[in-house]
Amino acid sequence: MLLKEFHAMSPKKETITYKVSIEELGLRLDQFLSNNISNLSRSRIKHLINEGNVFKVYDNKHIPVEDPSKKVTSEEIYYINIPEPIDPKPIAQEIPLEILYEDKDLIVINKPIGLVVHPAPGNYNNTLVNALIAHCGESLSGIGGEKKPGIVHRLDKDTSGVMVIAKNDSTHESLSEQFANHGRDGKLIRSYKALVWGIPNIQSGKIETFIGRSDKNRKKMAVYKEEKKGRRFAITHWKRIKFNKELDISKIQCNLETGRTHQIRVHLTHIGLPVIGDQVYGTGFKSKLNKYNDGIRNILLNASKKQSLHAYKLGFEHPTSKKNMLFETNLPHAMQEVSNIL
Repeated sequence: MLLKEFHAMSPKKETITYKVSIEELGLRLDQFLSNNISNLSRSRIKHLINEGNVFKVYDNKHIPVEDPSKKVTSEEIYYINIPEPIDPKPIAQEIPLEILYEDKDLIVINKPIGLVVHPAPGNYNNTLVNALIAHCGESLSGIGGEKKPGIVHRLDKDTSGVMVIAKNDSTHESLSEQFANHGRDGKLIRSYKALVWGIPNIQSGKIETFIGRSDKNRKKMAVYKEEKKGRRFAITHWKRIKFNKELDISKIQCNLETGRTHQIRVHLTHIGLPVIGDQVYGTGFKSKLNKYNDGIRNILLNASKKQSLHAYKLGFEHPTSKKNMLFETNLPHAMQEVSNIL
């Protein structure tokens, strides 16, 4: 039931408030809203909820609602912000890139922490794709789709490290096949280094689980023992490189046999070794900082502001020359400082 229509914001931005009627009691939130907003699809409404644009009005406060499946109650009031439409085609933006290698077929970069790979809700500009379009946009046109031109694989926003981007269709196809095989054919090498809270009691191991959206928080991934719809099998090989018992910190190397969303972060947390600075899966370990002396605390405090996960090595077969290409990069400064004291 529409309570108020168009709280004035701007000609292109709408905010609408709806009140749940008795007849609508028990409906899913996304269903309730789609029944009331005729010009928005249910999938678009789910995106609005996941993007933090839907609020429950309670005691004159707007409380964000994160779960599209939440059941509504009669007399509840929901406030919906419909953002200004964004051009789906990314624009060129001059963003500095650390280029490790480039030829007519591909480009290899060292992605910094904080750089989003491709435009998505909440990050439509200042992404790696925007930077690549400015750097070599004509070559990338149409490869892999308008929103992800040339992108073969991705790193999380707060994960740094080596990435390869295709400049033409044949290169995109070849590299995509190599990443899909995850090194089983011997062509692809992907290695990460992570700084984690805790010390494993064995030198190395293999983590095999299913990974899917968390039942408790749809913005997080979680580990599952059984296969169900939406869950995908994931394998991570890990090795302990360095550690410090007094600090209770380890440096871990990880190699991926699959490539699932947040895989390393979720798997390491699963075995009790959350990544330092992980604001999603490792937040419960911030209190550890209080037990260190000032010098150590300052180093760890600096590291914990950013995610200590770095894709330090990437190897693949060049699609044209068929040569084995291998690239390695140093740890970001904050991670290296911690590594030095282990």
